[in-house]
Amino acid sequence: MLTVADLPQCLALAQDRGWPAEEGKWRLLFELGTVWGARDDSGDVVGTAIVTRYGTSLAVLSMVLVASRHGGQGLGRQLVTQALAATPTRTAALFATEAGRPLYEKFGFTAVEELHTYVGSVPGHATARSRPATPEDVSAIAALDAAIVGAPRGELVQRLLSFATRLHVVELDDHIVGYGAAWRNLGQLMIGPVVAADRRAAATLIGDLARDAGGSVRVDLLDHEGELRDWVESAGATLRSSTTLMVSGSSAFPEDRGRWFSPVMQALG
Repeated sequence: MLTVADLPQCLALAQDRGWPAEEGKWRLLFELGTVWGARDDSGDVVGTAIVTRYGTSLAVLSMVLVASRHGGQGLGRQLVTQALAATPTRTAALFATEAGRPLYEKFGFTAVEELHTYVGSVPGHATARSRPATPEDVSAIAALDAAIVGAPRGELVQRLLSFATRLHVVELDDHIVGYGAAWRNLGQLMIGPVVAADRRAAATLIGDLARDAGGSVRVDLLDHEGELRDWVESAGATLRSSTTLMVSGSSAFPEDRGRWFSPVMQALG
């Protein structure tokens, strides 16, 4: 296993494969997940795979990377085998590129739904319709998240209080019925997660989180939310890329997809 001391080499590996060096994101993954790695004879990190576990219910696999000079040697498959075997849960999930899907299908993962990445201008609401979350809201947010996702993610929700630039909630009759976060990554405002009672509440959260963004905004939206995706596009964002949510195991993820609009990030679900 790797530690945060290996972060510089992980960032170099990401750049070797054409991925950006997202230091803040990697630090969060080191904090919440288990980072598996492979080294060459000189001790350099040449492969990674991260598993973030939420109780015994769910594990999310991410950051499966192999140095270009070691491609095609089965190293990625070895890392995934090791990571999944060491993290048994009822369900495992990941977001796969088109190139990565064949590997994950060999591990029993099946495609569930497309996730679309939109980047650009997402004008915020002139007047906020949600409110900033407080530490006192964490238990209610975590309970809502667990009911929708189907796994306990209280540690992640707690961490969002400091990691996110903004963490907002939507209330109905004094009960929290939705929440969303925005965080900075390489100068871009990333919106996610967005978990809400309905499409209208999700749009409220996205609009409020995007207020005064001061630049480009990114939001990842599931395929089934066509109207919400149309709204984001009409607001000025463009479709940048798509990945596939893949799942294996004995239960669904998320448990209530109708109220799950956007992941925290693809690496965390």
